[in-house]
Amino acid sequence: MTARYWWGEIDESGACIPAPADEGAALARLASIETPMDGYLPGTWEAAVACGAVPDRAAYLARLNTLTAHLAADRVAEALRGPDLELLQMVRTLDELDSVINLLTERAVEWYATQDPKFTRKFRAMPARRLVEVLAPRSRGPLRGVLAQIEGLGAARTELAREVTRAAARVLPNSSELVGGLVAARLMAAAGSLDALARLPGSGLQVLGARTALFSHIRTGTPPPKHGLIFQHRRVHNAPLAVRGRVARVLAARLVIAARIDRYRGELDPAFIEGANARIDGVLA
Repeated sequence: MTARYWWGEIDESGACIPAPADEGAALARLASIETPMDGYLPGTWEAAVACGAVPDRAAYLARLNTLTAHLAADRVAEALRGPDLELLQMVRTLDELDSVINLLTERAVEWYATQDPKFTRKFRAMPARRLVEVLAPRSRGPLRGVLAQIEGLGAARTELAREVTRAAARVLPNSSELVGGLVAARLMAAAGSLDALARLPGSGLQVLGARTALFSHIRTGTPPPKHGLIFQHRRVHNAPLAVRGRVARVLAARLVIAARIDRYRGELDPAFIEGANARIDGVLA
């Protein structure tokens, strides 16, 4: 049996064939090596010298360092090129925009209250975007400019949300079909990647995003959370309270399968979607 090492190969007769001297070829060879661990004996620098791959120990260590550093850089670059990672950053940016808009709107409302003492609670109860539209023409001085910037951020947020939905339909076609692009993308972002989402059990996906409630349950014995981010989907938040937990559980179980189809096949499965929807609707019937 041929023993393969990064510096060369030793066949059954004991003859040694050094790895290519060209760095690109040597790197490609290193990336392709898969050695069974049964009966494996690590190679030594002396064996590499005897094979003619390197002249001495210093050259052995220097070449090993160069090849492994380049291989690690290539693997990192490959991982960062994944379409799910771009979607992950889009979702996180969307959530940051929501936080920034809400914080700035709250600050602008407090500022406006100093300019208009008649400011009433009716306006405070408005959605943030509508409130900014109402306050902008009534404001004066630098506050008007701040409100204009908040409106600009709101427009950017709306456009980014559309792009997240489109990207999710490409990266998570089955998950998006079940719960919508935004919810599917947020679930993936909470898991950390599509691969991590596909490895979750249904019970884990069901409470994904409910970290605070879960830790409270563990620390203080409060009731465990029945759902996390999937509560944003209409089938869960519109479900009667008596069956909401069961709907969340069944939906999470189907979403796990959808995520695995997305991860390993990457294409929409209409038959699966039809069966999943029927099963979820059956809980609500």
